Amino acid sequence: MNNRPICMACGTEYDSTDALPETCIICADDRQYVPDFGQKWTTEAELKSEHRIEIKEIETGLFQLVVRPSFSIGQRALLVTTDEGNLLWDCVPILDEECERFIKEIGGLRAIAISHPHFHSNMNRWAEAFDCPIFLNEADERWTVNRGPHVEFWQGKRKDLWKGLSLYNIGGHFPGSQLAMVPFLSEHGTILCGDAFVLSPSGQHFAAMHSYPNRIPLPIVETERLKKEMSKLDFDTIHAWNENQTVKGNAKEMLLDSLARYF
Repeated sequence: MNNRPICMACGTEYDSTDALPETCIICADDRQYVPDFGQKWTTEAELKSEHRIEIKEIETGLFQLVVRPSFSIGQRALLVTTDEGNLLWDCVPILDEECERFIKEIGGLRAIAISHPHFHSNMNRWAEAFDCPIFLNEADERWTVNRGPHVEFWQGKRKDLWKGLSLYNIGGHFPGSQLAMVPFLSEHGTILCGDAFVLSPSGQHFAAMHSYPNRIPLPIVETERLKKEMSKLDFDTIHAWNENQTVKGNAKEMLLDSLARYF
């Protein structure tokens, strides 16, 4: 049973109680926050007594994994399935027996890739269970608090995987924020973006921020750079950080129009 400490605010798992900081370094960063109840810790074993992972196929070849009831940030993980191996995009703070069994029945995981440090969660627990690497961009190394043997930092702007899958270091929200490009889920390609971009409640606009909870914008020059980078990619669909964060068909047009409003 996994008893490594997990921050109750952001869901990040630390290596051991011996190395615990007074305040979680992810929450102490200005992109996140320490809640009113202060710094508190839990474990995966404690979480699994009251939480489970809900598995939902949201389209052929793509599953959504969400912790119920919601915990910490409440993000979803996305499971991309292919005949050459499966990719887990982002992570959630528990891995229960039902979810582990389901993934193993459909071929396990060939790799895990995580958009940015807020969603590292208990990534090492997942990598241990499926004996696979975790691909993180090296620009976010300083925020990686649990560097298990499966973590692999990659350099540069693009990392090709398999079956046309690729990772892009896009920066913005974090310097190492990365996207996953999945060319076969839609006509012009699908982007998995964590919260590099966040869809508005209206479903008509995207935001790109240094900090979403603290309302800290990116510099205009950085937003302009993001727009130029995203204009180079071919996509029509975006799946972002939670189950209400999906745009199909006109995602690229909507994103570029949204970013243009910043400058």
